[in-house]
Formats: sequence, C-alpha cells, structure tokens
Amino acid sequence: MVKFYNSSEEAIFDIEDGATILVGGFGLTGIPENTLKAVNKKEIKDLTIVSNTAHTDKHGLGPIFEKKQIKKFMASYIGENPIAEKQFFNNEFELELIPQGTIAERLRAKSAGIPAIYLAAGVGTEVSEGKEIRIFNGREYLLETALGGDFALIKAWKADKEGNVVFRKTARNFNPVMASAAKITIVEVEEIVESGELDPDFIHTPSIYVDRIIYGETFEKPIEFLTTRD
Repeated sequence: MVKFYNSSEEAIFDIEDGATILVGGFGLTGIPENTLKAVNKKEIKDLTIVSNTAHTDKHGLGPIFEKKQIKKFMASYIGENPIAEKQFFNNEFELELIPQGTIAERLRAKSAGIPAIYLAAGVGTEVSEGKEIRIFNGREYLLETALGGDFALIKAWKADKEGNVVFRKTARNFNPVMASAAKITIVEVEEIVESGELDPDFIHTPSIYVDRIIYGETFEKPIEFLTTRD
C-alpha cells in the first residue's frame, strides 16, 4: 500500500546511519532534489550511495559530500563535483567506479530476482580485478552481482493516488530501474492525479514498486552547463 507524505523530511524518517541509498537521475536530470536535501538536513552519515554521477558541488549530492555523509560511493563518474574529487584523493570515502551499463544491469538483475549476471564491460581493466571470468562463445565475461539498496530516492513527473508513476522524457533515465531495486522506494513528484487518470499503457513504474510519495516542495531542475544564444 503506497503512503503519501506531506514533506520530504517525513518521507525519509527511517533512513538511518549506514543505509544504502539508490539515487535516481542522470547527471542532474531527474534527480530527487527534495529528498536529497532532506537527507542532507538530517545529517545521516556512513551512507553507501549508488548513483550514475556525483552531481555537482552545489546540487544533488554535492551538499551531502560537503557534510561528509558518504562512506562508500558507487558510480560511473564523479568529474563534475570538485568536492567529491578532493575527498576521493584524500581517501575520505571508498569509491567503486562501475561502467554505466553495468550499474543499470546489476540493478535490473536485483529487481528480477537474479543474483548475478555475466557482462563483457570491464574485462581486462581494473574493474575485473578479483572477479570471476568465464568464456562464452569465445569471449570473456565478468561475473557481476545484483545491486540493490535499502532505499531508492526517485524523481517522477506524475503519480496517481494508487502510486503508479510516470517520468517525463529524459528524466526517466535511471529512475525506473532504481525504483524497482530497493526495499523501500520514495518518489517525489510534480503532480498527483486521481486514480484512473494515467493511461495504463504509459505508466513507467507501477505502484507495486512504490512505497512512499510526496508532492515535491520545490523543483529547481538545475543543469550542469547552461548554454544560451547571444
């Protein structure tokens, strides 16, 4: 049964120190701005964060890195966030760099109940160190374990009162696969509509994967680089 909360702070009430959190979005597109701010405000620490990127120093995970709330970070890229870069080189958190497609497939495997999968990405690189390698049809593959979390923080466009969710255009990105790979999925949305208003053929994440929904307090929708015409 999906529960609706009045604020981000209320929705994350049981995220405690040491939790593993899946953070939706791609770069800054489709990130859960409000629930990330709530995590930052609550000052939870020793977190394991799974995200496509480290966002920037000012948005998304930036303030969370600044407060040194992260113990382990699993991502494909951290180059847009100078705070994360500096902390990494100072050995202030553990970093596991994972090919982007591998993150997505490990999350998908978790939601499907598949404990591990074989993938070609990373063979012959540091990514393969300590992992089982098998040959299929003459090609080497790495054994990668499924990847899930205690909580998923997700940003969506619309939800109905049953908890079904729709993402808007490219903001869909990592959000659906992370929503289905966590024990508790918290979704912040821009609009809540009546049951039956969403076309069933266009629902991206059904309510079975959603535990909590909030109407997002504010949406800045930042981007990494703003380019305008003269």
